[in-house]
Amino acid sequence: MRLGSGAFATICVAIEVLGVAIFLRGFFPASVKSSSRTGLQAEPPAPEPLAGASSNWTKLPLPLFSKAVIVLIDALRDDFVFGSKGARYMPFTTYLVGKGPSHSFVAEAKPPTVTMPRIKALMTGSLPGFVDVIRNLNSPALLEDNVIRQAKAAGKRMIFYGDETWVKLFPKHFVEYDGTTSFFVSDYTEVDNNVTRHLERVLKRGDWDILILHYLGLDHIGHVSGPESPLIGRKLREMDGILMKIYTALLTKERETLSPSLLVLCGDHGMSETGSHGAASAEEVRTPLVLVSSAFERKPDDIRHPTQVQQTDLAATLAIGLGFPIPKDSIGSLLFPVVERRPMREQLRFLHLNAIQLSRLLQENVPSYEKDPGFEQFVMAEKLHGNWVKLHLEEDRSGALLNLGTKVARQYLGALRTLSLALSTHVAQYDTYSMAVGTIIVLETLILLLLSIPQVLRRRAELEVPLSSPVFSLLFYLMFLVLSAIHVVVCTSAESSCYLCSLPWLAAGGVMVLVSALLCVIASAFARMVMDSTFLRKVQQSAAHPCSGWSEVGLLLLLGTVGHVLSLGASSFVEEEHQTWYFLVNTLCLALSQETCRSYFLGDDSKLQCYFHTEPGTVGATCMRQDCTACEAPKAGQASKGLPSGARGGHTRWAVLAGPWLVLACCRLLRSLNHTGVQGAHRPDLSHWLTSPSHRMELSCLAALSLLAVFLLAQRGCSPVVKVALALGLLGVFCYRAATGNLLFPWQPANRGISNDSAMGRACFCYALICSVPVATYIILVTSLRYHLFIWSVFSPKLLYEGMHLLITAALCVLFTATNQTGHTSAWTKTDARN
Repeated sequence: MRLGSGAFATICVAIEVLGVAIFLRGFFPASVKSSSRTGLQAEPPAPEPLAGASSNWTKLPLPLFSKAVIVLIDALRDDFVFGSKGARYMPFTTYLVGKGPSHSFVAEAKPPTVTMPRIKALMTGSLPGFVDVIRNLNSPALLEDNVIRQAKAAGKRMIFYGDETWVKLFPKHFVEYDGTTSFFVSDYTEVDNNVTRHLERVLKRGDWDILILHYLGLDHIGHVSGPESPLIGRKLREMDGILMKIYTALLTKERETLSPSLLVLCGDHGMSETGSHGAASAEEVRTPLVLVSSAFERKPDDIRHPTQVQQTDLAATLAIGLGFPIPKDSIGSLLFPVVERRPMREQLRFLHLNAIQLSRLLQENVPSYEKDPGFEQFVMAEKLHGNWVKLHLEEDRSGALLNLGTKVARQYLGALRTLSLALSTHVAQYDTYSMAVGTIIVLETLILLLLSIPQVLRRRAELEVPLSSPVFSLLFYLMFLVLSAIHVVVCTSAESSCYLCSLPWLAAGGVMVLVSALLCVIASAFARMVMDSTFLRKVQQSAAHPCSGWSEVGLLLLLGTVGHVLSLGASSFVEEEHQTWYFLVNTLCLALSQETCRSYFLGDDSKLQCYFHTEPGTVGATCMRQDCTACEAPKAGQASKGLPSGARGGHTRWAVLAGPWLVLACCRLLRSLNHTGVQGAHRPDLSHWLTSPSHRMELSCLAALSLLAVFLLAQRGCSPVVKVALALGLLGVFCYRAATGNLLFPWQPANRGISNDSAMGRACFCYALICSVPVATYIILVTSLRYHLFIWSVFSPKLLYEGMHLLITAALCVLFTATNQTGHTSAWTKTDARN
């Protein structure tokens, strides 16, 4: 069977796409969803269980709160509220947590810790997948059942101010809203002022039921300056004042309506030690959750410590507290302290509604749900609940009724925890079988492409695929039978759902035929390559040639590249990829050092003769490459630059020998500057020491020296105008750092604070200076030339190079943080200047 190169490449690409699709289907498993459609009329709530008769309670309980205010502070870590920063910068919130009418929790956010998936988890109670990271850039309307949809169906009036992601997720749900964009990360003042400016007017009104506020300023400060920035404290103090204003207004309304309200303080995700988020470190997944209401009475000696819960528990708690049905896809459980002071019958009713919802979700998504411990606990709790209701209706007021009710509540809580854990595990469980099949298809196609490159890349090339050969036909049938047997065993023994097992047998058989055919084609191509006489002749010539063979450094580069590619197949190695680079760079530097020492001091001429062959009548040497083609020999009278010894000066020799060790020292310094990765980000390093408020003067001096080094290295060979422009641009960079509070001027006291208005004004001025310098420089250089050279000057390569070099240098100095600027920008500029 012959195929043209174009047809062969098209088929390989199509097979690659199919393999990647199967792998992604296993890597991003389908989320847990209810089979009942959201758009239909809401189902009636489950009746109260009763032994021997029908229940007289078939409706939802009355709401616990008349109004709810949700204050979501983006990137709010738990230690910003419960730690030392909270005690220092949020005194009112600390009072509410320690002595006020509140319940505090540490809510764990599952990865990915970015805004849109976290909002989705808070309002639906479900676990978003990593595919939602892509949707975070342009959030579509949320189609799953959620608290906001239930509130609108119940006729509640909702108002929203803050991140426009909410408006995209819940279009036409808010009677009043004002969205702010989240992509201007350098703005941490106006983005919050646009939310707060509506507060005083809205809090005085009584025509709303739910108010949602999403503040972005804290997240923006983290991205720009990190969690140790002095701006963090000022932002937390600002948020504390807003919470005090909301709480005071709610208490005033409660005196008029005599019905309690609910204030919710939460974060969508945390903040790493570098100010970013998205991964699974403790700082990124631990967020505070504080519920404040006059219904949560507290005795003077009642000490409540924050307990660990899941972020998805908020959806079920809000739905029960506001009198809505729990979202159908929610895997969260009710936060029991919210209802623990209600009558026992209401407590058990709330717990039963939550357990019914989770058990139905388990039945619809897990085939073997009857064997699940959580389902067994629920069945037992429901039976006990029926016995309790029977005794309660018989007006039994003995102590046995209270003891039985407490036992039923504990049984329900245990069932809720187990059911929620089982559903979470089901969501996070990878389809390993589909991932393995997709990986095999992709690898087989890549191997086939590599083996067929010499034939496929030629014009008019044709590739012969001998599938009709008896040997390969036998191999094909054997592989098909083995893979079919493996497929049957996997599908019959799998306890969880599998995508390939859910396909019709005809489609699954087609996948097995494809895998078997690819294996036969690979075996055919490999056999043809081995038996090819041209390949054998090249192998013999290479073996006989003294210059052939891999050098130690070349072999190290090959093995290191292959090892690095293989390491990216594991998520743990991806998170700690820097450790692989540290090892490879250090090993390469040591190998280069050994090679230079052997060449210069040990007189290892055997390897040198492989590359250098002296010809009579020439000064120097003629380079003989591995393909035995001679390079151009140096001309007479010229110094040979190719000789490793004897032709260069002593200082050059020592510089070459010191090069690898200098690179090792720089790598060790950079490694100590920033500890990254999930395992080491929390460890102290030079960056933590420099960014601490007590060492800002040291950081300012280092930043000034690094900018001076950048100028000295980058200005070489540039025109005077470019030098002046570069100096002004780097000065603007330092002024911008000082305006945001990261650096200090020599005349500025270390403990003097910076107001938000002055910081914003100075930062805008510095940004305008940095951006205008390259443009002004270009205009000056062009207009300074004569008129008849104007067209040529616009396209002058030297002018374009200087302008681009100036722009890139200033941009990198702005984008790097102050600490990384001292360690990385100078090295980059030095390399760029040499080139």
